[in-house]
Amino acid sequence: MNTLLNVFWLGLKEFRSLASDLVMVFFVLYAFTGAIYAQATGTSSEVRNASIAFVDEDGSALSKELMNAFYPPRFQRPDIIPVSEVETSMDRGEYMFVVVIPPRFELDQRAGRHPDIQLNIDATAMTQAAIGSGYIKNIINDRVSSFFRRTDRSAAPPINLIIRRLFNPNGESSWFTSVVAIINQITLITVILTGAAVIREREHGTLEHLLVMPLNAFEIAMAKIWSNSLVILICTALSLRIVVMQLLESPFAGSVLLWFAGVLLYLFFATALGLFLGTISRSMAQFALLIIIVVLVLQLLSGGNTPVESQPAWLQSLTFLLPSRHFVSFSQIIIYRGGGFQDVWRQFAMVGGIGLTFFVYSLSLFRKSIAVTR
Repeated sequence: MNTLLNVFWLGLKEFRSLASDLVMVFFVLYAFTGAIYAQATGTSSEVRNASIAFVDEDGSALSKELMNAFYPPRFQRPDIIPVSEVETSMDRGEYMFVVVIPPRFELDQRAGRHPDIQLNIDATAMTQAAIGSGYIKNIINDRVSSFFRRTDRSAAPPINLIIRRLFNPNGESSWFTSVVAIINQITLITVILTGAAVIREREHGTLEHLLVMPLNAFEIAMAKIWSNSLVILICTALSLRIVVMQLLESPFAGSVLLWFAGVLLYLFFATALGLFLGTISRSMAQFALLIIIVVLVLQLLSGGNTPVESQPAWLQSLTFLLPSRHFVSFSQIIIYRGGGFQDVWRQFAMVGGIGLTFFVYSLSLFRKSIAVTR
């Protein structure tokens, strides 16, 4: 009973310590509000407002028809440039796509010669370049076909392909990026809060004050874990409700309580990671460098930004041991697909098992650090 009371009162001390650090409070609030909204609305892998130019060496009605086929919001209004400016304009980054229509294009098309159209692509933006080239190819083929039929009706295809887009029918990228942003912020802010609390007490000398009291390492560590976890849970709930569901109008297909149960399991690992990094760091600057190295890798390999299946086979085996990968996995199953506990219990077990193992190790390291301080 005394242990629980000690953990409770030490946790309240952590709340007061966090509240006195106004910069940290502002950082936490911004991370779960403005940062998530900016990431969801400001980043997209879709082709939007792409710059495009045409080199019209044919000057026919068909070439003008092709230029009129490109319009906002996917493309800007096409510019017409001479062929001599293709390389220089792309070197300056003025256009992402430059389409070169050769001479006698319409005449050769009518004669059945199948002339070539050159498409120059600025592939520095790889995702948009790949998607945009597919759009341009389809638009040109469709417009050429409709031009010679003098109708927009297409011939009956041999197969009637019916496309059903599950879980995101309109392809709204903000539905995906907002949830990924919350997942990344949970990892980052939890590690920062827990680790910074350890270093702050060491730098301010309050850790020595705790050591003269009848407290042990387990009580000190658990106080930091439950208090910082509660802060993250509250911020996550507010961010999910206000930013994701209301401002971005992103749906939540599954059980909110089930997802928060998984978040609580993951916070056990994230706080243990923060405790570990805070213990081995000798200064706040060193702690910041470790966060960049460790947390950035966790986020990149979690499968939130790029699918796990696109990773090399040997790397997939290694990332299987990362709780962040399983956190992203069960979040996608619950939030997007509306899965239940029977669909995510394996991921829950992996996160809980790895988190418990890492907590035991971090606690032992923290205990040794305190023993040296004593």
